[in-house]
Amino acid sequence: MSKSIVITGGSRGIGAATARLAGKRGWSVAINYVGNAGAARETAAAVEASGGKAILVKGNIAEEADVVALFDAAVGAFGGVDGVVNNAGIIVAPPRPLADMPLDRIRQVMAVNVVGAYLVAREGVRRMARSRGGRGGVIVNLSSVAARLGAPGEYVDYAGSKGAIDSLTAGLSKEVAADGIRVVAVRPGLIETDLHASGGQPGRAERLGTTVPMGRSGSAAEVGEAIIWLLSDEASYVNGATLDVTGGR
Repeated sequence: MSKSIVITGGSRGIGAATARLAGKRGWSVAINYVGNAGAARETAAAVEASGGKAILVKGNIAEEADVVALFDAAVGAFGGVDGVVNNAGIIVAPPRPLADMPLDRIRQVMAVNVVGAYLVAREGVRRMARSRGGRGGVIVNLSSVAARLGAPGEYVDYAGSKGAIDSLTAGLSKEVAADGIRVVAVRPGLIETDLHASGGQPGRAERLGTTVPMGRSGSAAEVGEAIIWLLSDEASYVNGATLDVTGGR
């Protein structure tokens, strides 16, 4: 069955990998990006080359108007929304203990990773809930293994923001299940994406990969496969669950 999905932070990394996999299934994808238009266009071209449809919507998910415009564009282009990949998130460099973090940094992380994610989930519910004229659907939230491990001495602000995503998943899944919406999460571990570079440690995933029980870091595509499964009808009885994609970490 063809689906129409919204992916935030869809120009690179896990978001882009998920969009490409969705394209291979013939799905329609609204790709949100905040700055890298070139990468977003490449992702959209890959989706369409695989047989899917794609639109690009620039916007900052920390801004309510941008989130509303993203969903309006998806509904306008595809006639509705069947799934949301709540993926956009940031880490702010440099790694440092909480005692040395400036307030602006903490606010920036929480604005995108928590407030933005909640806004995206809210708009997804508004468009997909059967009681509001929607056809049901799935929200896949992107958490992180940092929510369990805490990222001490480096990114406890980021870890805390992902703990909020775990709580969002648990609560919202119960709140909207009767409205035809499943809410689930994926908790990636050490994944080779640009997120580490933005956090001031471009080689972090490769460097720490040997400490993972499987002996390596993971790829964005491996996380994307988990997301696609959760979005699919094959996962129709999976709700409120958080799936670790961590190599056993």
